[in-house]
Amino acid sequence: MRYPEVRRDETVETIHGEAIADPYRWLEDGESEETRAFIEAQNAFAEPLLAALPSRDEFRERVSALLTAPTRGCPWARGGRVFAWHSDGQNQPVLVTADSVDALDDASAAGTRVLLDPNLLSDDGTVAVTMASVNPEGTLLAYGAADGGSDWRTIRIRDVATGEDLPDEIRWTKWNGAVWLPGGRAFSYWAYDAPAGDALTDEMGAGRLMRHDVGTDVAEDAVLFTRPDAPRMFARHWPRDDDWFVLSTDTGSSSGNDLAVRRHGDDALRQLVEGHEHEWNAIGIHDGALFVVTDEGAARYRLAVFDLATGRESTVVPEHPEDVLLDASLTATGLVLEYSHDASHRMQLATFAGELGDHVPLGDGVSITGSDTSQDSRVVLATTESFVDRGTRHVIEVDGARLVAHRTLPTPGPAAPAATTERIRATSTDGATVPAFLVRPAGDDGSAPRPTLIWGYGGFNIPMNPGFRAVLAAWVGAGGVLVVPNLRGGGEFGTDWHKGGTKERKQQVFDDLFAIAEHLVATGVTTHAQLALHGRSNGGLLAGAALTQRPELWAAVLPGVGVLDMLRYHRFTIGWAWASDYGDPDEADAHAYLRAYSPLHNVREVAHPPTLITTGDHDDRVVPAHSFKFAAELQRAQAAARAAGLDADAPVLLSVDTRAGHGMGKPKDAAALEFADQLAFAAHHTGLDDRLREGQAL
Repeated sequence: MRYPEVRRDETVETIHGEAIADPYRWLEDGESEETRAFIEAQNAFAEPLLAALPSRDEFRERVSALLTAPTRGCPWARGGRVFAWHSDGQNQPVLVTADSVDALDDASAAGTRVLLDPNLLSDDGTVAVTMASVNPEGTLLAYGAADGGSDWRTIRIRDVATGEDLPDEIRWTKWNGAVWLPGGRAFSYWAYDAPAGDALTDEMGAGRLMRHDVGTDVAEDAVLFTRPDAPRMFARHWPRDDDWFVLSTDTGSSSGNDLAVRRHGDDALRQLVEGHEHEWNAIGIHDGALFVVTDEGAARYRLAVFDLATGRESTVVPEHPEDVLLDASLTATGLVLEYSHDASHRMQLATFAGELGDHVPLGDGVSITGSDTSQDSRVVLATTESFVDRGTRHVIEVDGARLVAHRTLPTPGPAAPAATTERIRATSTDGATVPAFLVRPAGDDGSAPRPTLIWGYGGFNIPMNPGFRAVLAAWVGAGGVLVVPNLRGGGEFGTDWHKGGTKERKQQVFDDLFAIAEHLVATGVTTHAQLALHGRSNGGLLAGAALTQRPELWAAVLPGVGVLDMLRYHRFTIGWAWASDYGDPDEADAHAYLRAYSPLHNVREVAHPPTLITTGDHDDRVVPAHSFKFAAELQRAQAAARAAGLDADAPVLLSVDTRAGHGMGKPKDAAALEFADQLAFAAHHTGLDDRLREGQAL
């Protein structure tokens, strides 16, 4: 196997007294002719090998069937109308509106129609709608369209009655959705200056929270908040309220936030919280009190209120002794609380005073994937998923803390592949117990080791809960075992669990993963020769670190859109915001521990397992240079190990989608190709495709 030739130069940078070689820095220029040639050469090298995978076509069929099966998003009600995202196999889901929840699925019902079809915004399905917000009156839709997987989006306004777009167009916006202001004719949004250089790679400057009045010139939009002296700060206006403007500011992807308030029409903000030390997630205002979910003094979160007359804060629902309070919302008569119990979700009702009431029977082993409430209604709309449920919609009627009625709406289409889910637990290096979901295909009694795929993340307070993902369901449907671990750094068990896998403690995340992998082998679930690892984004970092630290553990590793250069991640687009989890490489202490595990800087000339690195050349969140540089260095090291006589014949491939970004809004046909490559690669190197050929798959 002869890898593409990749130029290495003599670039060396001295950082905190250490000389750091960076021979592929030229690959950071994604638009240069040399980088484009690199992409073409890598794809030309990888494609024949991927095309030859025995189960590629079968997995493409399996994934396509799952991706094109009907889906129904969580409905939301505004101004007497109901809205929801529906998909019946299109590349992009369509926004449907109706007079009632039940009418959403009845295309013949009066008032039921498609309000917005993103598939009409481009010829190839690569323009996605990544934000949609209907005003409380139900008359106007603000939606954000993103091209080619970019995080950049352009906001447009659509008249709900006519289905026509108004002339308004707001470019160079990111992150925040549109939050409507009183009267329903103006909203806030987060914007940046038009990029002076490369919009897909250059570090972003200070943003601004803006106000746009529908029908006016965007150039006249008012600035609601900006801090040019603190460019690494975000702000959002939330929640919407007719009397109060609530401003939340933060400085990173999972850092704490501050809160300030003012009455609409007043000039001065009144600070409620400052210091950016804890999370204060505002959910709504009732009877002069601002309700917030916070981890201040409560690692598993509590529900608090601020008296807006005095600014005094008090607890309404205290921290639960075991479960994590994920979110809360206000109805006309009380509170809806969403909890995580052992990484699955439950819903409970309460009074405004915090008296706990009925549980809503959503089912066992599910995740709440969406919910909608209104302070003018007693109806709660919600959706749930599990590893074996593509989605269930719930219509819930409440009276304060009492459940009045609960019914579900079926999702059309075939059922997900049959499987059973159980919890397993392993002991990590520090003695902590690390749990994981283990999903077996129906009929697998566990009596023999089976090809197994670990899907991991472990970061940014993001939980890995039961959820339906086509790429994972296709693996289980083909007869493979799926394992989803709840690693430190994630949000499954509260603030302490999250912070236990951040900054100088990041290595603990990798150690947790290794403990799960070794447990799977020790208990006979699988063998090292049958164990594959897949992760995306921060999960791509997880996969890259696991590959470089413990190559012998894996039959195949698949880092997707990964953060792989930990010494320069902060120099591109929004990378600096991740210092809340990773630490700042410009600080000497952080440099030391980042250098110790950075996948790019810890590639050794040893035998690596089969590796498939994937990215998109339009990724402006985790720029593709991470994957480019890592792939080049890993191929060099693998070739050197083979030349030294080691058994290093396993392929190291880089596959680059040239019309995709970080993954959001990716067309279903393109996603099916990517997932098929990944699954077929894992299946080939774990032996699952042998079982498929022999008809042993369940």
